Amino acid sequence: MSSTDADDRLDPRLLVMIAVVLLGGLLGILNSTMAAVATESLAVAFAASLSMVGWASTGFLLVVTATIPFTTWAVDRFGGRRLWLTGLALFMAGSLAAGLAWNVGSLIAFRALQGLGAGLLDPLVLVLLARAAGPRRAGRVMGLMGVVLSLGPVLGPIAGGAVLHDLSWRWMFLLSVPIGLIAYLLALRVIPADSPADSPADSPADSPAGRRAQVRLDVLGLALLAPGFAALVLALSQTAEHGAFIAWQALLPLAAGVALVIGYVVHALAARRTPPLIDVRLFASRGFTASVTIMGLGGLANFATLFALPLYYQQAHGQGVLAAGLLMAPAGLGGAIAMPLAGGLSDRLGARGLAVGGAVLAGLSALAFTRIGADTAEMWPVLAALTIGLGMGCFSAPTMGSLYRSLPGPMVAQGSSVLYMLNQLGAALGVALVTLVLQTSGDPIAGFHGVFWLVVVAIAAVLAAIPLLPGRPQEPSAHPQAVTSGKASS
Repeated sequence: MSSTDADDRLDPRLLVMIAVVLLGGLLGILNSTMAAVATESLAVAFAASLSMVGWASTGFLLVVTATIPFTTWAVDRFGGRRLWLTGLALFMAGSLAAGLAWNVGSLIAFRALQGLGAGLLDPLVLVLLARAAGPRRAGRVMGLMGVVLSLGPVLGPIAGGAVLHDLSWRWMFLLSVPIGLIAYLLALRVIPADSPADSPADSPADSPAGRRAQVRLDVLGLALLAPGFAALVLALSQTAEHGAFIAWQALLPLAAGVALVIGYVVHALAARRTPPLIDVRLFASRGFTASVTIMGLGGLANFATLFALPLYYQQAHGQGVLAAGLLMAPAGLGGAIAMPLAGGLSDRLGARGLAVGGAVLAGLSALAFTRIGADTAEMWPVLAALTIGLGMGCFSAPTMGSLYRSLPGPMVAQGSSVLYMLNQLGAALGVALVTLVLQTSGDPIAGFHGVFWLVVVAIAAVLAAIPLLPGRPQEPSAHPQAVTSGKASS
């Protein structure tokens, strides 16, 4: 075995750290999707309307989105380990309080506290893993993270249905406390303190990282970007709830969100003394722009699929919530199988070929869904769900790996925030569009077909962006962890 191969292997200590980080990252995904299936039970428990109880999920999502830009700055100011432990502590506190909520107002408030913790944890998963892996192993590590991203949205509804079947709704939140405590204690042992290379606070004053740590928080940028993205997500959530983009409940936050984001872009470009939270000049790199665009479109296609499939099984085949969730599981299983394999291969072969193959497979699977009817045997949509998951996994993990191979080290936190925010925005857009398509269609099957034509269009856009990804990884220099240019290789 060559020394290069030995250096590229994931040693046991790194694998343990990855597992512990993914355990913490899984908490937010599972809890968010578990709560989504409990809306009706919570409305009965609190004698409240469905729309009011829905704010327990909407508020969680909005706080997560608004916290992510702050995390971009805080991870370099306070260190990834300290911020990770803080996020876990906040999430556990919110989970315990939500499980003890006495009315719908207290539940919404405590879910917001959970969202604050999740808003710290979610982008930190990417940052901690990218820094630990380095550019040469980015694909493999992002592939392992993809297991959580693929299975989390699928396992959440299944676990939520199982909890509601046998236990009180309170256990959906209370179960996160012992799991979070285990994750916290393990993180204390295995997540290392930030090294000088990772923690700009310890860097020389004349280094880019050192200069970033000595400046104050970009307060104006945070005041523009955090509520701006949150308003865009709110607009899409309201579109899904009211079934129209032209409802004032959607138009008002949409206009506010667009104005705030534009204001942030102007502010970031004009910033001189205080570095902006996210340097919009990152988008001058075609590789970076292609990567985050593909992940945003992938989020749209993935959540459109996961949102539509249970409705198909319930409406066309009369399945219950738990059975529909189990039948949907192959979509997540396909991604969980494909992402580690494709991510590892991309470290040697590059992202483009794998991503093209995955996008073609996902597109053909989406086309197959447009031929499925109410009388189709359940075996065929299950197989199509498995292959669409395999295809999405084959372009997602290589894309994330290429992103972290092309980012300069000090920009990893910013790149992670952009990636996560656009993926969240794509997911919210996917759910909103699915809702509109289903509500405006003449019958459920026609709506189901319309949803997957939408997925086909999204996958076609992914195919168009893949040639802009970086090419085959270059041989490492004498300092393999250092990435000297933000420009993607062609």
